[in-house]
Amino acid sequence: MSRSAHPAGPRHADVLPEGHYTAPPTDLNVLDEKVWARTVGRNADGVVTVGGIEVTRLAEEFGTPAYILDEADFRARCRAWADAFGKDADVFYAGKAFLSRAVVRWLKEEGLNLDVCSGGELTTALDAGMPADRIAFHGNNKSQEEIERAVEAGVGRIVVDSFQEIVRVAHTAQRLGTRQRVQIRVTVGVEAHTHEFIATAHEDQKFGIPLAGGQAAEAVRRALRLDGIDLIGIHSHIGSQIFDTSGFEVAAHRVVGLLAEIRDEHGVELPEIDLGGGLGIAYTSDDDPREPHDIAKALNEIVTRECEAARLRTPRISVEPGRAIVGPTAFTLYEVGTIKPLEGLRTYVSVDGGMSDNIRTALYDAEYSVALVSRTSTAGPMLARVVGKHCESGDIVVKDAFLPADLAPGDLIAVPATGAYCRSMASNYNHALRPPVVAVKDGEARVVVRRETEEDLLRLDVG
Repeated sequence: MSRSAHPAGPRHADVLPEGHYTAPPTDLNVLDEKVWARTVGRNADGVVTVGGIEVTRLAEEFGTPAYILDEADFRARCRAWADAFGKDADVFYAGKAFLSRAVVRWLKEEGLNLDVCSGGELTTALDAGMPADRIAFHGNNKSQEEIERAVEAGVGRIVVDSFQEIVRVAHTAQRLGTRQRVQIRVTVGVEAHTHEFIATAHEDQKFGIPLAGGQAAEAVRRALRLDGIDLIGIHSHIGSQIFDTSGFEVAAHRVVGLLAEIRDEHGVELPEIDLGGGLGIAYTSDDDPREPHDIAKALNEIVTRECEAARLRTPRISVEPGRAIVGPTAFTLYEVGTIKPLEGLRTYVSVDGGMSDNIRTALYDAEYSVALVSRTSTAGPMLARVVGKHCESGDIVVKDAFLPADLAPGDLIAVPATGAYCRSMASNYNHALRPPVVAVKDGEARVVVRRETEEDLLRLDVG
C-alpha cells in the first residue's frame, strides 16, 4: 500500500467528541522539546535520532514496541536535582517510576539516594550495588519478610505507615539486635490538583496516619517509647503530577505544626522532614513543569519560614522525584499497523503495543503526545487516536492528536515522556510480551531490560 492509498480521516476538527477543542500544529515535523528527551532531534533525512542513533536503526535492531531511554538525559536530570538541593538535603529517586540494575548504578554514580517500596525493588537496589544506608523503604503493607530484609540490610530509613507497622519494625530490629531509623508517614489533608487515584494526602485513602484527630501525634508517642527504632522525622506526600508548590506550602505548615507539638510534649526536635515527590512533567505542550532549582528554592523557603514561625530549627529536607527524573528521558517506539478512518470523527491508528506497555491512559485518563519519527511529511494533519492491539475498547495510547494524513502501515511513531510508570506497570494482558528498555548514549545502544519471549510466558505456566 502506498503512503497515500488509504482514505484520510478528518483533516481538521472544530470540536472533538469529548468537547475538547484542539487546533492542529502548524508543522507536524517539529518536535516540541518540552516533551522529548534532550538528545532527540531530526537528522537531514527527516528521521528522528536519540543519542546520535536513528530510530529506524533502533527498530531494526531491537524491534518494536520498545522503550528508548536517553541515558545522558537521565544522568543530567539526576545531577540537576542533586545540585538544586545541595549537600544539606537528600534526594531519593522514587524507584517505582522505573527501576533496573542499570538505573541503580546511574543513581549511585550521580550521587542520588533511592526510594523503594517492595522486596523486589529492594533486591534490585542491593544487587546493583546501592549502599543500603542510601535506601529508603516505603509501602503501606510491608510484609514481615520485607521488614526483616530491610532491617538486616541496614536500610537508611523505613517509612512506617501504620500503628501496626511501628510495632513490627521495632520488634524486628530488637530481635535482630539493632535499631532501625524510621520516619512516620502522615496524611495532612491536602488535596493535590491531580487525578483522584494519584492524590495521596487527603484522609480518605490507604496511605499514612492522619493528622486529624491526633492520630499522627499518638503514632509519635508510640514510636518514641519503643527501643528498636530511632524516629528521625515525618514524611508527607501530597500527590503526583503537580506543577505548583501551593500544596506543599499547606502540607509543610501542618507537618511543622506536628514537629512543634512533638517538641512541646516530648522535648525532642526531629531532625528530618520528607516532602515526598509528585512534581509533574510535560506530557503535552500545554504542561509547564518547574525546574529543579526553582522547586528546591521554593520548598526550602517554605520549610524555613514555617520553622522560624514555630521557633524550630530547620530540619534536613528530603524529596523523592521519580517521574520528574525518568519520565522525560524515554519514549516508546511503535510500528503503525491498521489505519481506520471514521468519517466525521477521527482516524484510528493501531500500533503493535498498547495498554500492556502503557496503561496510564486507560487508568488515569492520561494525555500524551505522538509524532511520526521514521520520516517527515508534507501532508496536512488528520485527527488521530492511537490505539493498541488488545481486545479492549479502552486500549488507547493517545486519545487525540494530529498526525500526517499520509501516515501508512509500517511507519514508525513514538510517544514521548513514557519513562515513568509505563514499563513499571506493564503487563502480559492477552499474553503480550513486555517490551525491552534500550538505553542510548553517545551513538551506542544497549538493552538494559530485555524483551520478554514466549518461552518466558510458558516457563511460568506449570499447569
